[in-house]
Amino acid sequence: MTTVVSYTTLDDRARSIFRHIVESYMASGDPVGSRTLSRNFDLSPATIRNVMADLEHLGLLESPHISAGRLPTTQGLRYFVDGILEIGALSETERAALESSYTGLSSVPDMLDQASRLLSGLSSSAGLVVAPKADKSIRHIEFVSLQPTRALVIIVPDDGMVENRIMELPPGITPDILKQASNFLSERLYGKTVSEMREAIRAEITARRGELGDLMTRIVEEGLATQTGDGTLIVRGASKLLDSSAVHDLDRVRLLMEQLEAKETVARLLEEAGQADGVKIFIGAENPVSGGSGHSLILTPYRNGAGSFVGAIGVIGPTRLDYAKIVPSVSFMAEILSRNIRKLSEG
Repeated sequence: MTTVVSYTTLDDRARSIFRHIVESYMASGDPVGSRTLSRNFDLSPATIRNVMADLEHLGLLESPHISAGRLPTTQGLRYFVDGILEIGALSETERAALESSYTGLSSVPDMLDQASRLLSGLSSSAGLVVAPKADKSIRHIEFVSLQPTRALVIIVPDDGMVENRIMELPPGITPDILKQASNFLSERLYGKTVSEMREAIRAEITARRGELGDLMTRIVEEGLATQTGDGTLIVRGASKLLDSSAVHDLDRVRLLMEQLEAKETVARLLEEAGQADGVKIFIGAENPVSGGSGHSLILTPYRNGAGSFVGAIGVIGPTRLDYAKIVPSVSFMAEILSRNIRKLSEG
């Protein structure tokens, strides 16, 4: 059973020793022993070992089987981040440098790519940006029969970048029903995004279900579904995760890379960021997309000119990330990104 540790559970001496262990681990990644600690405290190694044993009993430390030293657990790192770590603000020089890095960028894709690269450089880990599927204004949508059970969905957005999708059809769909569905959607979607019209169309379908018929209703609903997507995940600096890992941790990095390539990862990241009010920190096993690799994730939303949630940016890396430095960097980067996206939308 996990012991719940409040911020008042530890006395000053235990907190000082625990803090030193965590900070040493974050700097080197190595276990910390009592003899090393005794050089920094006016305490005997035996006394320090007793304190470390208490911290281990509380679930804040663990002892790797290959070492007599101690490492912070996920619970220990959470306790440290929430109750001990002091997160400051970026200096004016640091803020100005990040601001200037966006000079000359005139498209959202370039800005997103720049954000992921900058976060990777600042954190010495992987910088990531999650962008939902572009919600383009639609000019025309058409269903073309391919086989009795399959149709081609042709979507023509205002930017002219035609999208073609294959859709499975329920039994009984005729070319005439497909044509009716095409006309129904095209009349209502013209000049509007799918998101803007989805609820209105569904409400109309509900009201007119008897008139439209079940088969046409299904085609219209599935036609709308073809315009929903998981979005895009941009990861820069993934190779730095290999640089920071010991040989025995390479399997964990591989697990993380596989998870980042999984289709559902983007949806999970968007869901987490969409619920966030500021920066969220996921440590080790808390990370919803670590794939059991034990990596930490620092994530925050960015917004459009209307203040609506657009996507997420962050950093993913080992649990010994420099949280005090990365958290304000991620937060300010989201501010810059949101501000520049707003400027683009205003022309």
